[in-house]
Amino acid sequence: MVLLYRAIWIVGFPVVLGYFFLRMLRDRRYGASFGERFGGGASLPGSVWIHAVSLGEIRAAESLIRVLLDRGETVAVTCMTPAARTEAERKFGKDLSAGRLVTRYQPFEFGFAYRRFYRQISPKFLLILEFDIWPVMIASSRRQGIPVYLCNTQITARNLERSERSSWSVHALRLGVLKLISAAFAKSEQHATRFRKLGVSNVSVTGELRFDQPLPQRQVSMARKFAKSRHIGLPERAVIAFTSVVEGEDSIFAELIPRLRSRCLEAKLPRPFFVYVPRRPERFAKVAEFLQRSGLTVVPRSGILDEELRLVGSGQDFHDVDVFFGDSLGEMPFYLELSDIAVVGGGFTPAGAHNVIEPLALKKPVIVGPHIWTIEFPAVEAMAAGVLFKTESIDELESTIMGMLRSGEDTEKLGQDALRFHALHAGSAARTLEAIDAAQTAILSGKYD
Repeated sequence: MVLLYRAIWIVGFPVVLGYFFLRMLRDRRYGASFGERFGGGASLPGSVWIHAVSLGEIRAAESLIRVLLDRGETVAVTCMTPAARTEAERKFGKDLSAGRLVTRYQPFEFGFAYRRFYRQISPKFLLILEFDIWPVMIASSRRQGIPVYLCNTQITARNLERSERSSWSVHALRLGVLKLISAAFAKSEQHATRFRKLGVSNVSVTGELRFDQPLPQRQVSMARKFAKSRHIGLPERAVIAFTSVVEGEDSIFAELIPRLRSRCLEAKLPRPFFVYVPRRPERFAKVAEFLQRSGLTVVPRSGILDEELRLVGSGQDFHDVDVFFGDSLGEMPFYLELSDIAVVGGGFTPAGAHNVIEPLALKKPVIVGPHIWTIEFPAVEAMAAGVLFKTESIDELESTIMGMLRSGEDTEKLGQDALRFHALHAGSAARTLEAIDAAQTAILSGKYD
């Protein structure tokens, strides 16, 4: 399977180049530093190598990177997307300038590219965030004697099922490569059990790094100022946020918003105020237009706030506005702080729900759709704690939101419960560092490969 994988990369490489060319037409950053895709880039020998493929993984890794830097390590961060690299450079600008950290694009899956990479970085070990399995990356690292650890990782029941159905599949290949993993630092005991079942000999439960992700306090404070503006009509109006909304959910939520507005009118409750944040920036214009065609009054964030999240000019009168549209990146804490209830998207499609940890950190009760396999941890635990609610249909989602709106005091209690749940699961970065040290010691002693 690995040989076949290498052959597919060689034969299909023109397709890969075509893909990057098309992405470059929409985002010029895909063409920048392209030599790094072949192993070139900044040199920082003896570093800890952290691979965080995209924006979400970079944010999750922030706390771990900081504890590594604090104890004197140098760090090389590789990622696949320009958004991830930009975020890493923004968060660790001082460390970049001081030569303690470098950012590079992940090399393509060619042995020569990784050999060139190793000459410049000479990693102590490799930490792969989540379950981002690249066979050549892992196999070539092990040949170089570099321990490979899966960090903040999980194996979903769906991945396990797919791999067991066929020995000739991408899933089977990815799970087969697990035999080369030196250790796995899993999010929960359930995930750890699955890793052990698949033959990973050294498995630790370290939790979810996103519970240690620091909140941008400026965004939080600016959200509070925004809510107090005389133009908004808050806090009298309850704020319901639809966040990380993916394609396939817009029609559901566009139908739900007028229904909730009517139900509140019948119950003699103030008209709700809705925050709506699509998952991908390329969807912003299309989704805003769709909501407007659905008869909703929509005001975009880009039209009324400057880069510092201050109201532009005299400000927009929001009293008759239905939807405040979040057409920006990296400002989710701002949108969530505005809200009383957070509906996290993705779960009303088979692709699965997205990150629910940020709203919990901001004391927001969270509602998701039926498909939560992607966030099995911490969703199951959060449901048991009564701070996350899974709904199976639009009708159940409507009933759940209305139940919360009718009992404002209960909503406040849910927020406090959410904060306690978040605090209970913090500390993953420290646990991960302990697990790394234990694994390194075990490898040096010959207990593990």
